Amino acid sequence: MKNIQDYWEAVIRKQADTIKKYFHSEAKIQWHNTNESFTVEEFIRANCEYPGEWMGKIERMEKVGNLTITVTRVEECRQKSSFHAISFIRWKGDKIISIDEYWGEDGDVPEWRKEKKIGEPIG
Repeated sequence: MKNIQDYWEAVIRKQADTIKKYFHSEAKIQWHNTNESFTVEEFIRANCEYPGEWMGKIERMEKVGNLTITVTRVEECRQKSSFHAISFIRWKGDKIISIDEYWGEDGDVPEWRKEKKIGEPIG
């Protein structure tokens, strides 16, 4: 069950029943940017009832013991907004016991940095 790509695909597609089978019954999910802590059922509701149609792709994944860290780009299909989610996923056996997640909205370089001509595009 540690197939993180399948997990993220279920999250992106809002497949509540599939998402649930990845979690330990006592799991906690925390979204630190908005200071929210969810049970599995609350997380599934928050995810599956979130407006819009989404697509996403894991850009980076690291594994350290029972911790999997992912960096995932998530895009809204119609409005063309996009975000990066950094997820620290802890496992208990083959089930997720906790996720600490940080979301950031993708955007343009601020004008003040453009004016100073500092930095350059990644890649």
